[in-house]
Amino acid sequence: MATLGAYSKKHKVTVVGSGNWGSAIAKIVAENAKERPDLFEQEVQMWVYEEELTVPSTSKHYDAGSKFSTQPHKLTKLINHFHENVKYLPSITLPSNLIANPSLEESVLDSTILVFNLPHQFIGGLCDQMKDHIVPYARGISCIKGVSVDSEDVHLFSESIGEKLGIYCGALSGANIANEVAQEKFSETTIAYDPPPMDSRNPSRNPTPKATTPQGGTPSSSQLDLTAINEHKDTRGKTSKVKLIVPPSDLPPIDHNLLKTLFHRPYFHVQVISDVAGVSLGGALKNIVAIATGFVAGLGWGDNAKAAVMRVGLLEMVKFGKMFFSNSVHAGTFTEESAGVADLITSCSGGRNYRCAKMSVERKVSIEEVEREELNGQMLQGLSTAKEVYGFLKKRGKEDEFPLMVGTYRILQCKVKVEDLPDLMGQ
Repeated sequence: MATLGAYSKKHKVTVVGSGNWGSAIAKIVAENAKERPDLFEQEVQMWVYEEELTVPSTSKHYDAGSKFSTQPHKLTKLINHFHENVKYLPSITLPSNLIANPSLEESVLDSTILVFNLPHQFIGGLCDQMKDHIVPYARGISCIKGVSVDSEDVHLFSESIGEKLGIYCGALSGANIANEVAQEKFSETTIAYDPPPMDSRNPSRNPTPKATTPQGGTPSSSQLDLTAINEHKDTRGKTSKVKLIVPPSDLPPIDHNLLKTLFHRPYFHVQVISDVAGVSLGGALKNIVAIATGFVAGLGWGDNAKAAVMRVGLLEMVKFGKMFFSNSVHAGTFTEESAGVADLITSCSGGRNYRCAKMSVERKVSIEEVEREELNGQMLQGLSTAKEVYGFLKKRGKEDEFPLMVGTYRILQCKVKVEDLPDLMGQ
């Protein structure tokens, strides 16, 4: 384990995103940074999309005589004053070393570890904003569940971030309901991080330039030898388009041990593996299986039927990963890790895709109608994923290889009945 005696610099950590899950992850990271001053700078930045609001009357901080309760204030000011995200994670105390910052550029400045936790549709724009403000040897972890699928390819959010910013980025996913994690109820997660070869500790790693580095700081891109560029492989086994820069040798290496130190808590257990594609796929494909499980639950077919759907769904998740990411996916990621089977169980027991599918059958209405009535403007990821995966499989003539996923899409399109699902699964 790294110590101050071995490394003269520390990692600065920034969490990009401050919603429900973003704030919960930021809480964990700040707690661990405070406990390990030998590895991390004490102050953890959290970028917040700025809003104005008053403290809600339901909040423990509400005071009819206080200006915070009677006049609108910026969300960042409220978070930093009360140490609580009163809008997105109410009633949860955040560490005092977690600093809410409305400036994306300022929050990521000099950060060597970037944790992404925001809706996937904002990845492109925010990466464009920040790419000229990060150190070129930064590394990232994406907590954004799922993948982006079109008829041409499957795109991992972690790799999209990496390509936009010119850095390496891993992924975090698991059976993690944000409120339960924030309340410190026991749970597990999986971090997938395949350290680029140049990140391993060896004499060729470049030390931080001593003459030009501000005291206590980390060098900017202008202070580095930008010729120190190396190649690495992506999750398809191909040479990545991203040319990585070797981290300075006076920073602790960002490896499995360091990431576990940053994210593991007594109430939030972390397993770190190298299968980024498997972890990412698990977070997407389980939503299709959850819809199918909700359908049979809505028919009142009982736990046996739900278990059958989950079993077949898990097998198809493994098959999809091995078929299209054969160079990196491991079956055990789906069958042994929180990002696989545990997340599938949670999603098929009470997740929104399961619940809305169940209600659609019980009410005899479309799942889109239930989505509009029940989710207050939020979207069901399973609907778009089912459509995208079907288009991807159809273009390759692989529909017959995945009867449950394809059958679920056909039910959503009203081409077959829910009652036909057992026959479709058995094909």
